[in-house]
Amino acid sequence: MLSKEQAEGIKKQIFQQIESSFPEDKKEAARKEIESMNHEELEEFMEMNSKKSGKEQSKCIFCSIVFGDIESYKIGENEDAVAVLEINPISRGHVLIIPKKHASSKKEVSEKVFELADEISKKIKSKLSPKKISLEEKEMFGHFLIDLIPEYEGEEKRKGRKQAKIEELLELLKSLHEEKKDKPKPIEKPKSKKIEEKIWLPRRIP
Repeated sequence: MLSKEQAEGIKKQIFQQIESSFPEDKKEAARKEIESMNHEELEEFMEMNSKKSGKEQSKCIFCSIVFGDIESYKIGENEDAVAVLEINPISRGHVLIIPKKHASSKKEVSEKVFELADEISKKIKSKLSPKKISLEEKEMFGHFLIDLIPEYEGEEKRKGRKQAKIEELLELLKSLHEEKKDKPKPIEKPKSKKIEEKIWLPRRIP
């Protein structure tokens, strides 16, 4: 069953999808319907939307993030996975690695998914300086996922999830994308060379 934090995070992502893709006259009704769902109803709704319907398959919420149907804060990508900031993070810089293939277990995803996780871990260490980063595997709605959770000095290992503000996510996005600039080397002035000028004077005749 979904936790309260997970349910709230999923609802927020569905609201974003409604806002970006629903007709204006249907947005309010759709928002109210999702808002009224309890955790069990929301989980059932998500499972129904991840099942095949004829030849088409409705995308799960994580597939929707992968394909850009739901807004996310992407900090990295390769051919097999994307890395996005968790909108309900456990700690600053909490990142979700989402395989592009809808796979339910580790065995079904390629090594490139873990290569991206390693690349993003190094980026977090470089930019945010946590004391360590936990890599945790999980499966939600039939989609295998990886959590990268930074841990910092003086902070509890698990202080619970908290919805991040958009400003915080944008600031993190900027920090993680920012390239380190090398300090400009001082311009060395060319050493002055003493030029001995030979002045030619006509020989004086007495």
